[in-house]
Amino acid sequence: MAPRFASVDDYIASYPEETRSQLAGVRRTIHAAAPHAAEKISYGMATFTVDGKPLIYYAGWKNHVGLYPVPTGDSDFEDAIGPYRRAKDTVRFPINRPVPLHLISEITELCLQRRAAIAEASES
Repeated sequence: MAPRFASVDDYIASYPEETRSQLAGVRRTIHAAAPHAAEKISYGMATFTVDGKPLIYYAGWKNHVGLYPVPTGDSDFEDAIGPYRRAKDTVRFPINRPVPLHLISEITELCLQRRAAIAEASES
């Protein structure tokens, strides 16, 4: 059975230093891009939420840090994120290399834009 964490702090603290450092950087970057977002553990992963709904999940693994879901963007974004995509809406950043935090910021912005578009469409 997977461990249960009381907080995102507990979740990050459970990892070895190298992974902990990467997760902390991802967390700071998402928080800077979405300062109004709340944090919680959902599906065993650190999660940022907006209005109680998941915005973006991030997780530490043995060899990488993953983000989910990652929307598609313009061609420049897709070229930049391409080496990290592992599935349609997943990216993996290797633990042994610095996480490109500018991409984390862009991913968060795209998630916020997608959320706003969905909210606007439901109001119409």
